[in-house]
Amino acid sequence: MSIVQEISEFLQKGRAKNVKALVQQALDEGIDAKTILDEGLLNGMMVIGGKFKRNEVFVPEVLVAARAMNAGVAILEPKLVEMGNEPIGKAVVGTVKGDLHDIGKNLVVMMLKGAGLEICDLGVDVEPETFIAKAEEIGADVICMSALLTTTMPNMKGVIELLTEKGLRDKYIVMVGGAPVNDSFAEEIGADYYTPDAATAAEVAKKAVEEKKAN
Repeated sequence: MSIVQEISEFLQKGRAKNVKALVQQALDEGIDAKTILDEGLLNGMMVIGGKFKRNEVFVPEVLVAARAMNAGVAILEPKLVEMGNEPIGKAVVGTVKGDLHDIGKNLVVMMLKGAGLEICDLGVDVEPETFIAKAEEIGADVICMSALLTTTMPNMKGVIELLTEKGLRDKYIVMVGGAPVNDSFAEEIGADYYTPDAATAAEVAKKAVEEKKAN
């Protein structure tokens, strides 16, 4: 097994120390930082994402894998900056106004990072204006909104209405998710995508950003 495959394997087991040591070793052996990132860290995270989707692993396993990924990324970061490694796109992610739930949102943030997107995590209880201001500021491609309460779901619509009002609706891929949210609600408020879980959110976001960039 190659060292890059080992990185992926250890990441899936959530072994941050091993991941860190192997990432450093791979760099010392002259392996390209982007290869280590794509085929080691991101590959491992996508495997975990797939297993999570199929209920083969659960939130705790995803969290430790993400921690291991972050440990590896921290070592790679200076090298990637040197190489000018561009993320595939940028996303702002947050739980909508009035809602303080963040476990689902945090999983989405990790999975999106694992799919190669640069993330701005706005946290919880986010005002519609804040989603848009931040997206404009960082030049985001995607706005991801989460809600866990039926009472806060309408605030997703508020963001989309504000985007439309400002003439910015077509500029962003708008994604929504959370336990009470479904396809028909997403359609009704004019969101681009609804995804049932974090792993699917990452796959859909990646594909949507790549298509957007290609056009």
